Amino acid sequence: MAIKTNDLNARLFGKADKRRATTVAEAQSAAKDKAAVIELAVAGETTVAFELVSVKASEIGEKTQVFAQNAREQAFLNEHALADILSTLKDRGQQYPAVGRWLDDGRIEVLDGSRRRMACLLSKQDFLIYVAKGINSDHAKFLSDVANAHKPLSLFERGKEMQALLASGKVADQKALARFCQCSEALVSGALKAASLPMELLMAYPSVGELGRPTIVKLHKLYYSLNDEQQKAFVKSLAQQDKPVWQSVDAQGITRITREVTNHIEHLGEQVRPKVQQESKPQPVELVRGQASYVRDGDRLQLKLSKLSEQQAEHILAYLADYLN
Repeated sequence: MAIKTNDLNARLFGKADKRRATTVAEAQSAAKDKAAVIELAVAGETTVAFELVSVKASEIGEKTQVFAQNAREQAFLNEHALADILSTLKDRGQQYPAVGRWLDDGRIEVLDGSRRRMACLLSKQDFLIYVAKGINSDHAKFLSDVANAHKPLSLFERGKEMQALLASGKVADQKALARFCQCSEALVSGALKAASLPMELLMAYPSVGELGRPTIVKLHKLYYSLNDEQQKAFVKSLAQQDKPVWQSVDAQGITRITREVTNHIEHLGEQVRPKVQQESKPQPVELVRGQASYVRDGDRLQLKLSKLSEQQAEHILAYLADYLN
């Protein structure tokens, strides 16, 4: 079940400024006030002290990285995918700091807030993050998963998680996946289809999170209708373009851009698929100009007669009947 943003922050920032926040409002206030230190009970176990760190916009790429097991695909984070937070970030700044842990080399690994991190990079604003030491991998995964709950993952990202479940043996098939993930088998099928598509294809779109099952099914059918060589040529043609397809589309709005990108991809698929040579059809031969012509196709003969009187028609039909009998 998706966690609301306010509930999410209450879980992440359970104690702040030693005020022992016990309500959602208190927890939100502690995070929004950007307290210098926040105490967080990770996974209901160890209580850890997080200090607030401000990373300069020009140093975000160098001094921070995203947790490797974060389910959210970082390559999909662009201005369209982050439109819901970019406008607020530009107008009012970062409302809630991210959460991370210190690495041995002095850099910061972002556990909660990969979208905020990229939004700060794109808008060239400083990045606020609460950072702690001594967070193990299990607790890091917990923080990352809880944080991702309030912003639904794309079908591709969900499909990757499902593939991992199948590979680990935790579930046996798609029916078991549907029960485990508490979703429909149709969603499981769509997610697995999305996860099987090449990144180059999905990155042609402005926001992968906006791609629904109908589009994913269409792309899956298109891609897997090609043989191996055609698939390689198809992916290569996408990868060699100077910029993503969506940036070349002359349209406004996610829906229209997405539709135009799909049309472009379908056209590209037709280009890499060899055209079937159609057999030339027999052409009509004029026997009497403007009055009689015929087409010979194998053992068939088609006659086309015009400007015939009733008597001429009767004579021709009688002759044919007599000749063929």
